[in-house]
Amino acid sequence: MKKFVNNPKMVVEESLAGFAAAHAELVVLGEEGKFVRRARRTRGKVALVSGGGSGHEPLHIGFVGVGMLDAACPGQVFTSPTPDQMVAAARAVDAGAGLLFIVKNYEGDVMNFEMAAEMIGEGVMTVTTDDDVAVESSTYSTGRRGVAGTLIVEKIVGAAAEQGRDLISLKTLGDRVNGQTRSMGVALTSCTVPAAGRPTFQLGDDEMEMGVGIHGEPGRRRVKVAPADALVEEMVSAIVRDLGGRATGEAALLVNGFGGTPALELYLIYHAANRLLAKRGIMVTRSLVGSYVTSLEMAGISLTISMFDDELRQLWDAPVHTPALRWGR
Repeated sequence: MKKFVNNPKMVVEESLAGFAAAHAELVVLGEEGKFVRRARRTRGKVALVSGGGSGHEPLHIGFVGVGMLDAACPGQVFTSPTPDQMVAAARAVDAGAGLLFIVKNYEGDVMNFEMAAEMIGEGVMTVTTDDDVAVESSTYSTGRRGVAGTLIVEKIVGAAAEQGRDLISLKTLGDRVNGQTRSMGVALTSCTVPAAGRPTFQLGDDEMEMGVGIHGEPGRRRVKVAPADALVEEMVSAIVRDLGGRATGEAALLVNGFGGTPALELYLIYHAANRLLAKRGIMVTRSLVGSYVTSLEMAGISLTISMFDDELRQLWDAPVHTPALRWGR
């Protein structure tokens, strides 16, 4: 295993220290490194808190800032943060208007955020993301996995929170966006968790994992390497089929890299997906291409399609200023 580390047990702590120092104008590392929060807090708004295992950067810490999250709780690599982290983050950013947790549908994340909500008491609601169409459950999740569509939920709900919308409205909006957002991924290689020191799974030189999860969980099936157009055709078809009658009109298209895929290939995938969606009567009006929800150094991609309307497009376009996503100011 070749990685830029000192002690594998200290990877997350040292990385968080570097992240907070590099983006000190935007974020602050919380007490004992339990969470990352905005450097400047706004009174009177609903506070958005998310989190999950490290190794998916920039999700979630990279999306802390104006127009998105108020705080994020990083766990160890591919491991849920603990309830005490979530409680500490929530108390640090509570601005008096309530707290909204945005949680990917993985068993540990869901359980620990539920425990944190119970410990805090009133004024907490949760949006659970479950956008992955590849499989209905996995070792990590109970039901569909929450993957790159989480970014879209965090951006849109974050913009609405910045406008001053109340907790119930934000919960309703988050559920609506999640309900019309679908994703699917494919991997060419595995990743290596630093503490494990070996690849999570093995793929032959001529194999890929169709429908892989962001922790390296198995997907729909293992297949032979195929041309990009054929892969995108299968992924788009699965997503559109799952969206059903909602798959019409305008949409946002996110082509996401898993950490080891060059931009050259991501844009090639975008080209294929955009053409296929147009043939199906779906007009891509907003796009995002890059490595935003990663799986360490895994070579692979995911496609996310989120059906938009005027309101959602305007919220997507609203100013955002975070370490990993920024526009409009």
